[in-house]
Amino acid sequence: MAGPVAVGAFCIPVNFDRKFFIKVMDSKQLTSGAREEWFLKIKELQKTGSLRYKVALVSHVFIDTRGIAKAVRAGIKRVISRLNLDPKKALVLLDGSLKAPQEFVFQETIIKGDAKEAVIGCASIMAKVTRDRYMTRLAKSYPQYTFNIHKGYGTSVHRKAIKKFGPSKIHRLSFLTKLLKK
Repeated sequence: MAGPVAVGAFCIPVNFDRKFFIKVMDSKQLTSGAREEWFLKIKELQKTGSLRYKVALVSHVFIDTRGIAKAVRAGIKRVISRLNLDPKKALVLLDGSLKAPQEFVFQETIIKGDAKEAVIGCASIMAKVTRDRYMTRLAKSYPQYTFNIHKGYGTSVHRKAIKKFGPSKIHRLSFLTKLLKK
C-alpha cells in the first residue's frame, strides 16, 4: 500500500555450486532474521565475484500512474540490464507469470518459482530485504504509519493509520481507493 515495488535479479555462473542454496526458499516463507542472514551471505559472495545480483525499486508514483504490472516489468528490465547479460546466452528464470525482455532467448517462467528454484528465491530475498530496509528508513520520516513494523503492506495497523492520518506522500493512492471511500 506504500512505497516502491522491488524487483531482484540474481546471476550465477554455470559452474556455481548450487548446494550453497539448499536452504533457500521463498522469501515470504523465511523469517526476517533468516532473510537478513541470506542477504548478508549473498552480499559477501558478490564482493568475492562468485555471483552477482541487482535490485531495482520502482516508485509508488510509477505504480500509481502506470500500474503495478508495468512497474514490475520496468523493474525486470532495469535489473537485467544492470547485470549486462548476453541475451543470446543467459538463461533467465522468472517467478510466476513474469517475462524478461524478448531479446532474452532462453527464459523460463516458473509458477511459485521463488519456492521451487533457489536462484529465484535468492532474487526474492534480495528484493524483499532491500525494500524492507528502505521502508524502515522511511518510517523515520513518517512515524505515524509504523512502516518499520509492516513495511507498507496492508496490515490492519497500517489501514487504521491511513484512516486516522490520511495517505502520506509515499502511499500508492491507486491501492487505497476502497479504503479511502469507507
